[in-house]
Amino acid sequence: MRRIRGKLISMIFQEPMLSLNPVMTIADQIDEVLKQHLKLKNDAAEHRIMELLEQVGIPDARRRMHEYSFQFSGGMKQRVMIAMALAGQPELLIADEPTTALDVTIQSQVLDLLRQVQQQNHMAILLITHDLGVVSEMAQMVAVMYAGEIIEQAPRENFFAQPAHPYSQQLFASLPAKQKRHQALAVISGTVPSLSQQFKGCRFADRCTHAFARCHDTEPQWHAIAGNHKVRCHLYDSAVAPVQDKPIADIALKTGAALPQPPANEPLLQVNGLKVHFPIRKGLFKRVVGQVKAVDGVSLNIYAGKTLALVGESGCGKTTVGKSILQLIEPTAGNVRYNGHELVGMRREQLRPLRAQLQFVFQDPYSSLNPRMRIIDILQEGMNALDIDAPAMNTQTSQTPLSREKAVDALLDCVGLPVEAKWRYPHEFSGGQRQRIAIARALAVNPRLLICDEPTSALDVSVQAQILNLLNTLQDDFGLTFLFITHNISVVEYLADEIAVMYLGRIVEYGRIDEVIENPRHPYTQALLSAVPMIDQSVNASMIKLKGDLPSPASPPVGCHFHPRCPRAMPVCSQSYPAASIISPTHYTHCYLYSQEHTTDQHEH
Repeated sequence: MRRIRGKLISMIFQEPMLSLNPVMTIADQIDEVLKQHLKLKNDAAEHRIMELLEQVGIPDARRRMHEYSFQFSGGMKQRVMIAMALAGQPELLIADEPTTALDVTIQSQVLDLLRQVQQQNHMAILLITHDLGVVSEMAQMVAVMYAGEIIEQAPRENFFAQPAHPYSQQLFASLPAKQKRHQALAVISGTVPSLSQQFKGCRFADRCTHAFARCHDTEPQWHAIAGNHKVRCHLYDSAVAPVQDKPIADIALKTGAALPQPPANEPLLQVNGLKVHFPIRKGLFKRVVGQVKAVDGVSLNIYAGKTLALVGESGCGKTTVGKSILQLIEPTAGNVRYNGHELVGMRREQLRPLRAQLQFVFQDPYSSLNPRMRIIDILQEGMNALDIDAPAMNTQTSQTPLSREKAVDALLDCVGLPVEAKWRYPHEFSGGQRQRIAIARALAVNPRLLICDEPTSALDVSVQAQILNLLNTLQDDFGLTFLFITHNISVVEYLADEIAVMYLGRIVEYGRIDEVIENPRHPYTQALLSAVPMIDQSVNASMIKLKGDLPSPASPPVGCHFHPRCPRAMPVCSQSYPAASIISPTHYTHCYLYSQEHTTDQHEH
């Protein structure tokens, strides 16, 4: 098998940080493959390593090949993984969710790279993904898998024109889009069955809206639709064809009485000039020799019952903004006012009563869930620590253990998990299930403002639809307010009321969702939107390709931070940072292209 692995068949894993050895240089790790399969050594191996790194777009390959994985950004680590996979000159490359954790601009670069190396090396690619946009751009053939079994197989054009299996149809119905705003997304009821059980009939029967008796008793066989398009479904045994399901409204948890709202003209959250700088220390005495400007003057407002989406590339400071708002990271400067309370500088004992009202859903649920605690203990921990009345409140003034246990049951049901899950531990769940547990934990203390850091990035579209429906319903019924950190533009279009586009620690464009999506002004926003994978390949949208990676926040470019990568940069862009150009009363951007229309040195929003 060692002669096959890496030589004939190679693999790119979903998490490059977990796949790369942190104590070996990049050159040493690629060298292992070259020695094993190509018998290259010394100068020949070093030359080949440089070629591979240059092929996958690593700048200054001669120097960077001697660096370690932690010195690379997320997109660069994924490029290194591709270089390692190509080192043995494989005939088949298996790519397991290669772009799941990447923002759309880096995702676009990685997909372009995969296409290039495929053409250069005449290599087959098995692409594993839950992103239908990526499937539409990359695949010639599509296979849909459910509960360990392929249930539909078709050429790309046939699959996207007419998906045949009810599960495939539900996936498309679950996709968020701006046309579905203020509507519940279609969801698939129930959960994926355990693969440890013996299946008798169709594996999707218990969740299928078209199932009949035969589906539960007899395993479906392959049925040809047209050409190479085939499906496993009893509905095709006769002339009866499946129809599109109507959207299914999700039922959300009732978390208590609606909270009182501040006046409409006063934001619930006001952030003004927020800065978070981390000192760079060197030498024996750890002198400060510089600053990492993770967040550098961010201002934003969120009104009660509204959703602000914060988008941008990985490493631009989005998560740091969220954590500093909650005072999980101490701001260097600026103000954060929540419902009239200034949070910056507030003592812990003063901040504690507000903790229940501001909750955070982290990007990596496994890292934020205690592996030694059962789910029931995780969900009850916040209620006990903050002495919060449990959701689904009783009329009694005190909460008994039983009532809180019932609240846990309601929370699990709300996020689409079985009640029995409360007795299990985090490691027993999939990534998507762990994310649902993390959201349930945040909801357990009746929050008023929820900061969601990529809460749907690890979820397939059907589970994502459940979470988005849940968030929408909670917002409609109880006036919850969201700061939604994401790089999924489709989710932004569906969920958000306003959008803030962030680049290298600063907001470069801000406005209502329709203004920014339909008429983006900043060149970075235009590039970001053009890089979104399109399911409809008939739409002729030109992609703006950005060169290079996000610069280091330790030494940001002088002037506009985006000018080294900007296709429309002017000499003035490298001299000073542009003031805010007001496009409309609710839409502004920091760009010299619009400085003659109407500018202001200070723009408060």
